Amino acid sequence: MEKILSKAEIEGLLNAVFEGRIEPEKELAKAEGAIAIYDLVNADTQKGSVPNLDIIYDGFIRANRVNLSNRLRKSVEIKKIGARSYKFDDFLQTLPSPVCMGIFKIEPLKGAALISFDSTLVLSLVDSLLGGTGSAKVPIANRMFTSIELRLMEKIVGDALLDLEKAWAPLYATHMSLLRMETNPRLVNIVPPEYQIVTMTLKIQIDDISGNMMFAVPFMTIDPIREKLKTGAQFDLMAIDPQWSSRLSSEIMEAPMETTVEMGNASITLRELLELAPGDTIMLDKPSSSNMIVKVEGVPKFFGVPGIKHGNKAIQISKICDKRGQ
Repeated sequence: MEKILSKAEIEGLLNAVFEGRIEPEKELAKAEGAIAIYDLVNADTQKGSVPNLDIIYDGFIRANRVNLSNRLRKSVEIKKIGARSYKFDDFLQTLPSPVCMGIFKIEPLKGAALISFDSTLVLSLVDSLLGGTGSAKVPIANRMFTSIELRLMEKIVGDALLDLEKAWAPLYATHMSLLRMETNPRLVNIVPPEYQIVTMTLKIQIDDISGNMMFAVPFMTIDPIREKLKTGAQFDLMAIDPQWSSRLSSEIMEAPMETTVEMGNASITLRELLELAPGDTIMLDKPSSSNMIVKVEGVPKFFGVPGIKHGNKAIQISKICDKRGQ
């Protein structure tokens, strides 16, 4: 229940103020200083970065550099310029004009994200895809991209989202799906204007032409996996190719192994060894019909009976050796 001062307490407080024993300004300042302001919209985003999110983009760069080079049949270099946080409305103000944007979902995370390309990069990519040199001129101000250019860029964005999905896989299984392409920033509203987003700008170099690709992801989208992002030290363990075990097994199965059969033993002197000549016979301690030891890389593994198979000397496995070679 809220505490209410009595009439006597109110009169005592007023007298203290009039007599100068209490200064209202100082008391108010103390009260304000004890108040902790907590921004629910921008909580934990004041530093402008998300721990280890750049590791995901490192993986994206490695994959997309190869795929984009193969698609364009040109050498492509991709470098990180840096990450930064904005309020979404402020971010839209920074986008150049014209700009090519793709809005995509990161399922099962909430919300949508954005990938953008400046006009220089768009025209270079389109020109290269159509067999040109990739050195197309930058369009005049306010020149909108054609439907053919947007259709070709949709393929580039699709490739980028597949590479981004692979880069996310070691941390969190996602599915990237393109919602639509857009050229007007005013028509993009992936989050309310006051919400924070984190961006990553990449510089793409195609021969002598360079341009910027930018990712923008809302903080609210990656908030559910913030703790996983913080444990970036485990990325190396999680980044193991899921097909690695099967590929390793198949390679091992094809590895050559030396197999020998020990038919028996005999002891002779050095003099007898030096006097051996073609046609001499060495008597072994086992008959030819007894089990012989089959060794794999010098290790006893099986017992077998010698014979002939399709005109070749062979041995038929009769039993498996135990750890003691018996």
